[in-house]
Amino acid sequence: MTAALANDFPSAVVIAPCERGGGIVLRLLNGWPLFWLLSALLLVMALAFLTAVGFDTQGYRLIIRATARTSLGLFLVAFVASAVLNHWPGAFARWLVRNRRAFGLAFAMSHAVHLSAIVVFARTDWATFWSLSSTGAIVAGSIAYVVIGLLASTSFDPVVRWLGARRWKQLHRFGLWFVWLFFVFTNAKRIPGSSWYVLPVTLLIAAMIFRLQHARPRRARVSPPASS
Repeated sequence: MTAALANDFPSAVVIAPCERGGGIVLRLLNGWPLFWLLSALLLVMALAFLTAVGFDTQGYRLIIRATARTSLGLFLVAFVASAVLNHWPGAFARWLVRNRRAFGLAFAMSHAVHLSAIVVFARTDWATFWSLSSTGAIVAGSIAYVVIGLLASTSFDPVVRWLGARRWKQLHRFGLWFVWLFFVFTNAKRIPGSSWYVLPVTLLIAAMIFRLQHARPRRARVSPPASS
């Protein structure tokens, strides 16, 4: 999809062709190269944790915590990209919008690593896993993963054309807000145990306010006519 279509679908995670003249660094930071770079960094991070801590319960739990944070960060980038462009139009904002799909799919990759660590942790230490989780949490998390899977699988141009603009936009708008709400819930419920979780909840609420306030591009100011 082109950059022009990005304005028609503000909830999308869209990629446009790489700008010319940027050299190898620009190519590595746009589109699919950016997605693969982010994914590689996620996998290297997970492997580094396992190497340092061990292929055991502690190592898997460290990956779960780390990918929860990387997923939040990548999600927030895609969540506010259009609002950033509407409020601060410029090269960086255009780059964010141009790479929303890369960040969105990297978020899905981060959460796939997160899920993998959860599964391995559960199989390694079943008793500890259930002492830290609940049936309700697993059901809610499973629903969230279905939504994330729908968002990721419908972030490709052929699927967008098959769904049609209206249905695709409705799906992604619902999905983004569902994931936002899920992040708020999962972090807020942990605040009584650790005040650190106030930070992600604050970031999520701030991102919501910023997105809603800047849902439309800023109107250019019209200078008053010069007096004769």
